[in-house]
Amino acid sequence: MLRRWKPVVTQTAASPRRVIAFGERFLHEKVPVGTKIIFPNAPLSALPDVPAAIRHALWHPLGKDPLPSKLRPGMKVLVAVDDISLPLPPMVTPDVRQLMLEACFELFDQFGVEDVEVHVATAFHRRMTADEIKRMVGKVLFKRLYPKQLMNHDAEKPDGMVVIGHTKHGEPVELSRRAAESDLIIYLNINLVTMDGGHKSVGVGLTGYKGLLSHHTPDAIRKSDSYFDPKRSEMHTSIGRIGKIVNEKLDVFHVETVVNTEMYPSQLEFLGRPEETWSDFDLGRFKMLKWTLDKLPQDARREMMMRTPAPYGILQVTAGATEPVHEKTLEKCHEQYAVPVEHGQTDIAIIGVPHLCPYNVNSTAMNPLLVRCTGLGYMFNMYRGKPIVRKGGVLIICHPCRADFDEEHHPSYVEFFHRLLPETRDADVLKEKYEREFAENPIYIEKYRFGHAYHGAHPFYMWYWAENGQKHVGHIICAGAEEPETARRLGWHPAKDLTTAIEMAKDFLSEREPSISLLHCPPMILADVA
Repeated sequence: MLRRWKPVVTQTAASPRRVIAFGERFLHEKVPVGTKIIFPNAPLSALPDVPAAIRHALWHPLGKDPLPSKLRPGMKVLVAVDDISLPLPPMVTPDVRQLMLEACFELFDQFGVEDVEVHVATAFHRRMTADEIKRMVGKVLFKRLYPKQLMNHDAEKPDGMVVIGHTKHGEPVELSRRAAESDLIIYLNINLVTMDGGHKSVGVGLTGYKGLLSHHTPDAIRKSDSYFDPKRSEMHTSIGRIGKIVNEKLDVFHVETVVNTEMYPSQLEFLGRPEETWSDFDLGRFKMLKWTLDKLPQDARREMMMRTPAPYGILQVTAGATEPVHEKTLEKCHEQYAVPVEHGQTDIAIIGVPHLCPYNVNSTAMNPLLVRCTGLGYMFNMYRGKPIVRKGGVLIICHPCRADFDEEHHPSYVEFFHRLLPETRDADVLKEKYEREFAENPIYIEKYRFGHAYHGAHPFYMWYWAENGQKHVGHIICAGAEEPETARRLGWHPAKDLTTAIEMAKDFLSEREPSISLLHCPPMILADVA
């Protein structure tokens, strides 16, 4: 498959301006001479007929009998689908989950399978709204199934969760009762990053608090070299043990899809390309976009960016048993996302945090806990081999970092930020002293079950998610912090702009001419650091 440009890691010969994600806006900043720019790969060519690829995968699975051979009248089937946290941004319709569901229900109808439920595998994420679900599954299936057969997973439903076994390490394998009692579980997945899919789909997506206690911990996160390199992730090792028990007890049929890096619609596609490839027309379009976003009120900017779906192409559809399917998925993900970084680690790494992460889709704000999780948890971990920044180096995160919260989606985050962080930022103290209090808070449970709030324990997981990045780097600077005290509460050094941040980083390091690398993301990158 041909790419429209080759993967590039460039050393700047002068001081050109670079586009850096900055919340719901963009920075257009000069970077110092010698800065290495790590660009994403161009999109790989998409499959020409996705519905046909889905049908072929269902009839020709890996390590399993064809799906039609498993279907019979009177059986109980659970179909689980990834929630709104994938992909980012949401894809143009029809969503590939709709296409997979349509293919499955054609077979259910053909073979007389009537007892079917579709669950959105939210774990402790917020419930998707009816409109969000309708957009994801399409009007026809929504009208047919919602709400009796199509619903969000409920990890707090009384008597709704069961432990089906334990691993040799004592980890409880907890799933929804519907999953545990089904004759067949079909999981429909979208793989945007190598952290997703595989055993994580069922073992995490359909679990509850008991199940998450095994691996959503500060210790497991600190022992994970990179979440994007599952073989070196303690979190994935635990999830893998749990997944093996799931597969021993239940019949699980996976369908996994991989999307390309086509994140931007045609009028904005230049944002995904290296600036060296821009024409004068592209530069003019960018200046107009930046001028518009800078002039709009914050809420309008956010609405504009949030409502711009991505025209992702589907690269691959694979079905069958968990491990052989996920192995093929990871191979295709690496082909699309992996970029060789031959110059090795850097003293100072610069990343821009965009307006969107897995946990604030359609929210009114990117709150500071999510900024920290995205920068230190997700973007720091976008590597195989070694982190982009060396041990004890400086990470510069570009984001306005305002103490804004969506109180419908993130009510427990508000209390976590304003009540707990002034006392301690120590993840172990937070876990031992406060996590269970938040997890069992009846108000937060009510908002999770019947509103659209993330579970009361969720901000703790977001704080833990940054533990390996926090442990690795020496200093974190927030460039462009509009509320310096908010950055300081996270344990960061605020800087008014990128130039100031770079000078601060040099002061923190003994080298007077430290090496600098800029992760030019989004689109997604998996840096293979030599």
